[in-house]
Amino acid sequence: MVFDCHTHLAERHHISGSFLRAAQRAWGEDFRLACTPAEHREAMKQCSGAIVLAFDAPAVGFEVPNEYVAHYVSENPTRLFGFASVDPNRAGAPAILETCIKDMNLKGLKLGPIYQNFHPLDNYCFPLYAKAQELKVPILWHQGTSFVPEGPLEKSRPADLDPVARAFPHLKMIIAHLGHPWTGEAISVVRKHPNLFTDISALAGRPWQAYNALIEAVEYGIEDKLLFGTDFPFFDTNHTLKTLYALNDMVAGTNLPRIPDRVIDNMVNRNTIELLGLA
Repeated sequence: MVFDCHTHLAERHHISGSFLRAAQRAWGEDFRLACTPAEHREAMKQCSGAIVLAFDAPAVGFEVPNEYVAHYVSENPTRLFGFASVDPNRAGAPAILETCIKDMNLKGLKLGPIYQNFHPLDNYCFPLYAKAQELKVPILWHQGTSFVPEGPLEKSRPADLDPVARAFPHLKMIIAHLGHPWTGEAISVVRKHPNLFTDISALAGRPWQAYNALIEAVEYGIEDKLLFGTDFPFFDTNHTLKTLYALNDMVAGTNLPRIPDRVIDNMVNRNTIELLGLA
């Protein structure tokens, strides 16, 4: 079964502020992030395992505690791998990360400049990256757009991770959502650096964008660095798989290129746990 490298866990009270207002504007006043432990547990029946993300983003009201995620994934440590989140603006951020990894048994770090209001190249962030490299844990970046009005797009370009990758060549990093809408930019960064990867989570909601991004990934030779993810609860495994395997239907009967079957098959069957060193 497929491994999902991008899932969320949250209670209603973890979501507030500008994130909640923007989500209600986008999806209606009744919006709620349906990813309680019970809901996550049920959704995970569709896959072999998953990365489960905390999120420390008080700037927009998205605050899922590291302890909460650590407690949940401890129920099933061979299938569920929790990623800590530490706002780089916090005093002592590297020490907080070390506690999350060593004491809570979390396996990685989730960062999102557009939600946490920092620039990847801010000098004060580099000790946090250094700590992640020292601890040999990957960073999953939301380095792309968002619907939250307060989110600074100028801090969200995938190309800004190029200097980080050069400074920390042994640090594994994943660009979430293929860096949408800057998918070509994300591909160019991933292509350059052996320890950079990208996931296709959330692209099930934009099949034309997904088709073009995967064609470009093949043309640039990074198909072996594509990771399967859903962005649960926004999308689930079955819906994402159905969308991926139907992408070529959009170009049937045209001269446009098809995504080779091997690309999606290999992505779905990729050993993400081993690739990222999670176990």
